[in-house]
Amino acid sequence: MDFDRTSEQAFLGVCALLFVASAAGTIVWCTSMSAMGGMPMPGGWTMSMVWMRMPGQTWPGAAASFLGMWIVMMVAMMLPSLVPMLRRYRRAVARTSDIPLGWLTTLVGAGYFFLWTVFGIAAFLLGEALAAVAMRNPAFAHAVPLAIGIVVLLGGALQFTAWKAYHLACCRKAPGRGYTLPADIGRAWRHGLRLGLHCSRCCVGLMAILLVIGVMDLRAMAVVAAAITVERLVPAGERVGRAIGAAVIGAGLFLLARAAGLGQLP
Repeated sequence: MDFDRTSEQAFLGVCALLFVASAAGTIVWCTSMSAMGGMPMPGGWTMSMVWMRMPGQTWPGAAASFLGMWIVMMVAMMLPSLVPMLRRYRRAVARTSDIPLGWLTTLVGAGYFFLWTVFGIAAFLLGEALAAVAMRNPAFAHAVPLAIGIVVLLGGALQFTAWKAYHLACCRKAPGRGYTLPADIGRAWRHGLRLGLHCSRCCVGLMAILLVIGVMDLRAMAVVAAAITVERLVPAGERVGRAIGAAVIGAGLFLLARAAGLGQLP
């Protein structure tokens, strides 16, 4: 029992250190990017430096820089809601192997964040492509505020779907009580992949909103991270998710109205 308590305290301590380090790194990165400003675009919006290469920077260099910071940001945003899932895994894994529980937990976390890295690669490729089109096509750039409002509106609507409810339930309950998992390296990695897959599907609407509102906006990042954490951890998570959806829909309608006021709508 003392060993279990010590192991649990060490696990929580490592998670706390990771969160503090990743949050600090994210704040430094966002602050430095905000200080650099952005490019004013037709339609009254500003393109973030996140989607623009620095002078002399190669495409692989830009991709590596984005992914490095993306991973740090995901650790800061997702670790608070991941820790309970990792704790449930640690309690469910069978203690019949010589493999240390810490290594198995690390593999689960690595599999989880590998899925978020894939999400980040997709976000970078899409963001780069859209940024290139916006810089070459003023008509497309002029319509971006309208597109942002639509994305936010759809992200809010997604909170009310059975898709969202199913993946949220998987994040909140897996693995369930009384369920035993084998202490196996391959299964630990696959378990992390499954958690990451459910989580990325559950959060796709909220993450899309973050990407269009501003991936380097600390306030938007904090709000999205808080929404993800609360709907995972509070007892009435599904109802909280719908309440978040209602608030997001309201924000989407506001953005559409503002786009109309700026002359973005016919």
